[in-house]
Amino acid sequence: MHSDSKSTTVTSSGAVFGGPSRVVGIYYVASGTAGSVIIKDGGTGGTQMLKVATPAAATATQYINLSDSPIRCETSSYATLSNVTSCTVVYN
Repeated sequence: MHSDSKSTTVTSSGAVFGGPSRVVGIYYVASGTAGSVIIKDGGTGGTQMLKVATPAAATATQYINLSDSPIRCETSSYATLSNVTSCTVVYN
C-alpha cells in the first residue's frame, strides 16, 4: 500500500471519494446471501470499473489487493454493495 493511501468504509452503496482516485484495495464482510461489490467511476450511474462476487457466508471476509494494477476512477469512486455487510475501499 502506498504511504498516501486513504480509506473509506461503507455499509450501503455510497461514495468512496469525490474526486479522481486509484482504488488499490478492497476489504469486505459478506452477508448470509451471495452478493457483490461494484466499483464505479462517476457515482451511482457511473461506469462499472470492477465487480467482485461475494459468497453466501455470513461474516466471511476477504481483502483484494489491487496495488499492482489499481482501478483508475477519473471522476469519482463509488461502491455499490449488494448483500454485503460492509466494504472498506483503499485508494490514493
